[in-house]
Amino acid sequence: MKIDKKLIKELTDYLNEFKLTELEYGNNELKIKVSKASYGKTLVTSDEKNIPSKNNINVDSKSDGKKVTSPIIGTAYLAPEPGAKKFVEVGKKIKKGDTLLIVEAMKTMNHVPSPFDGIVKEICVNDGQPVEFGQTILVIE
Repeated sequence: MKIDKKLIKELTDYLNEFKLTELEYGNNELKIKVSKASYGKTLVTSDEKNIPSKNNINVDSKSDGKKVTSPIIGTAYLAPEPGAKKFVEVGKKIKKGDTLLIVEAMKTMNHVPSPFDGIVKEICVNDGQPVEFGQTILVIE
Protein backbone atom coordinates (compact mmCIF):
# COMPACT_ATOMS: atom_id res chain seq x y z
CA MET A 1 0.00 0.00 0.00
CA LYS A 2 1.34 3.41 -0.97
CA ILE A 3 0.99 6.23 1.56
CA ASP A 4 -0.56 9.37 0.09
CA LYS A 5 1.64 12.14 1.52
CA LYS A 6 -0.53 14.81 -0.09
CA LEU A 7 -3.59 13.52 1.82
CA ILE A 8 -1.69 13.47 5.12
CA LYS A 9 -0.42 17.02 4.50
CA GLU A 10 -3.97 18.16 3.73
CA LEU A 11 -5.30 16.57 6.93
CA THR A 12 -2.58 18.18 9.06
CA ASP A 13 -3.34 21.55 7.43
CA TYR A 14 -7.00 21.10 8.49
CA LEU A 15 -5.85 20.55 12.09
CA ASN A 16 -4.20 23.96 12.10
CA GLU A 17 -6.84 25.76 10.02
CA PHE A 18 -9.78 24.65 12.16
CA LYS A 19 -7.81 24.53 15.45
CA LEU A 20 -8.50 20.81 15.90
CA THR A 21 -6.51 18.39 18.06
CA GLU A 22 -7.53 15.24 16.21
CA LEU A 23 -8.95 14.25 12.82
CA GLU A 24 -9.81 10.87 11.28
CA TYR A 25 -10.25 9.91 7.65
CA GLY A 26 -11.17 6.54 6.25
CA ASN A 27 -12.27 4.68 3.16
CA ASN A 28 -12.57 1.01 2.18
CA GLU A 29 -8.79 0.49 2.03
CA LEU A 30 -7.31 2.89 4.56
CA LYS A 31 -7.93 4.60 7.87
CA ILE A 32 -5.80 7.56 8.93
CA LYS A 33 -5.93 9.36 12.26
CA VAL A 34 -3.99 12.61 12.60
CA SER A 35 -3.64 14.27 16.00
CA LYS A 36 -1.63 16.98 17.68
CA ALA A 37 0.34 16.05 20.76
CA SER A 38 0.34 18.42 23.71
CA TYR A 39 3.87 19.57 22.86
CA GLY A 40 2.73 20.88 19.46
CA LYS A 41 4.04 18.24 17.03
CA THR A 42 1.65 16.49 14.65
CA LEU A 43 1.38 12.72 14.89
CA VAL A 44 0.06 10.40 12.21
CA THR A 45 -1.13 6.89 12.94
CA SER A 46 -2.75 4.35 10.66
CA ASP A 47 -4.80 1.22 11.16
CA GLU A 48 -2.68 -1.25 13.16
CA LYS A 49 -3.37 -4.92 13.78
CA ASN A 50 -0.97 -5.41 16.74
CA ILE A 51 -2.40 -3.49 19.68
CA PRO A 52 -0.70 -4.30 23.00
CA SER A 53 -2.80 -5.94 25.69
CA LYS A 54 -4.53 -3.46 27.98
CA ASN A 55 -2.85 -5.24 30.89
CA ASN A 56 0.58 -4.31 29.49
CA ILE A 57 1.23 -1.31 31.76
CA ASN A 58 4.74 -0.02 32.30
CA VAL A 59 5.53 1.02 35.87
CA ASP A 60 8.51 3.19 36.75
CA SER A 61 9.25 3.50 40.47
CA LYS A 62 12.47 5.58 40.22
CA SER A 63 10.84 8.89 41.18
CA ASP A 64 8.57 9.97 44.02
CA GLY A 65 5.59 7.65 43.47
CA LYS A 66 5.04 4.98 40.85
CA LYS A 67 4.33 6.10 37.28
CA VAL A 68 1.64 4.36 35.26
CA THR A 69 2.19 4.77 31.52
CA SER A 70 -0.15 4.45 28.56
CA PRO A 71 -0.22 0.92 27.11
CA ILE A 72 -1.18 2.22 23.62
CA ILE A 73 -1.37 5.31 21.41
CA GLY A 74 -4.80 6.92 21.55
CA THR A 75 -6.98 9.49 23.27
CA ALA A 76 -7.25 9.53 27.07
CA TYR A 77 -10.62 9.90 28.74
CA LEU A 78 -10.90 10.42 32.50
CA ALA A 79 -14.61 9.47 32.68
CA PRO A 80 -16.73 6.75 31.04
CA GLU A 81 -18.72 9.38 29.08
CA PRO A 82 -18.86 13.19 28.77
CA GLY A 83 -20.22 14.81 31.92
CA ALA A 84 -19.92 11.64 34.00
CA LYS A 85 -17.95 11.30 37.25
CA LYS A 86 -14.21 10.78 36.70
CA PHE A 87 -12.74 7.33 37.38
CA VAL A 88 -10.11 8.77 39.76
CA GLU A 89 -9.26 12.08 41.42
CA VAL A 90 -6.02 13.26 43.02
CA GLY A 91 -5.94 11.94 46.59
CA LYS A 92 -8.34 9.06 45.91
CA LYS A 93 -7.41 5.67 47.34
CA ILE A 94 -7.48 2.95 44.69
CA LYS A 95 -7.09 -0.81 44.61
CA LYS A 96 -5.30 -3.02 42.11
CA GLY A 97 -7.56 -3.55 39.11
CA ASP A 98 -9.60 -0.32 39.51
CA THR A 99 -10.04 1.53 36.22
CA LEU A 100 -7.82 4.61 36.13
CA LEU A 101 -8.95 5.97 32.76
CA ILE A 102 -9.81 4.92 29.22
CA VAL A 103 -7.52 5.14 26.20
CA GLU A 104 -9.54 5.12 22.98
CA ALA A 105 -7.80 3.79 19.89
CA MET A 106 -9.53 3.08 16.57
CA LYS A 107 -13.00 3.42 18.14
CA THR A 108 -12.12 0.84 20.82
CA MET A 109 -12.34 1.91 24.46
CA ASN A 110 -9.43 0.35 26.38
CA HIS A 111 -9.84 0.51 30.16
CA VAL A 112 -6.49 1.01 31.93
CA PRO A 113 -6.53 -0.82 35.29
CA SER A 114 -4.38 0.08 38.28
CA PRO A 115 -1.40 -2.30 38.55
CA PHE A 116 -1.32 -1.92 42.35
CA ASP A 117 -3.02 -0.42 45.43
CA GLY A 118 -2.24 3.17 46.39
CA ILE A 119 -3.32 6.80 46.39
CA VAL A 120 -3.50 8.90 43.23
CA LYS A 121 -0.78 11.53 43.55
CA GLU A 122 -1.02 13.14 40.10
CA ILE A 123 -3.09 12.83 36.92
CA CYS A 124 -0.69 13.71 34.09
CA VAL A 125 -3.17 13.97 31.19
CA ASN A 126 -6.28 16.00 30.45
CA ASP A 127 -9.61 14.57 29.35
CA GLY A 128 -9.60 14.09 25.56
CA GLN A 129 -5.83 14.53 25.26
CA PRO A 130 -3.89 12.40 22.75
CA VAL A 131 -1.40 10.07 24.48
CA GLU A 132 1.65 8.18 23.24
CA PHE A 133 2.68 4.63 24.05
CA GLY A 134 4.77 4.80 27.26
CA GLN A 135 3.67 8.34 28.19
CA THR A 136 3.12 8.81 31.93
CA ILE A 137 -0.61 9.12 32.55
CA LEU A 138 -0.78 8.86 36.38
CA VAL A 139 1.45 8.84 39.42
CA ILE A 140 0.42 6.64 42.36
CA GLU A 141 2.07 6.53 45.78
